[in-house]
Amino acid sequence: MRDQTALRTEGIAEQLRQHPTVRAEVDEGYRGLANEFPEQVSAPPRKPRDLDNAPLSERYGWREMCRRQSSRRICVEHANAEHRQWRPLQRYTGRRETYGDTHRAIAGLVSDRAAKRATRRRTSTELVPVSTTAC
Repeated sequence: MRDQTALRTEGIAEQLRQHPTVRAEVDEGYRGLANEFPEQVSAPPRKPRDLDNAPLSERYGWREMCRRQSSRRICVEHANAEHRQWRPLQRYTGRRETYGDTHRAIAGLVSDRAAKRATRRRTSTELVPVSTTAC
């Protein structure tokens, strides 16, 4: 489903109106939503009009803002991609009414697999001293 179609059919804008404290990071496909709800929805920065002739600071600033926004969204993109790796969702040919059940079943399988996956980080409750001297 395309982003704009989802926006119209799923009532995303109405949900944002009802819940003003909700914040969202979106991609370029939701630019209209970011324009409509600038305090709640963050979209990638617009490319400067004449990027080749723009000042160097503006070019680097734009790239850095894009990079930061992308790094905040990457975990969500990877989670979405993991669902699409399952064969039943790659080319869903079933009835539209049963898609939700199929997607929920696969989401459960993905969640179970993620829960069993070893994490790279080791959580610790050890206190770490912080230096108060200036660098």
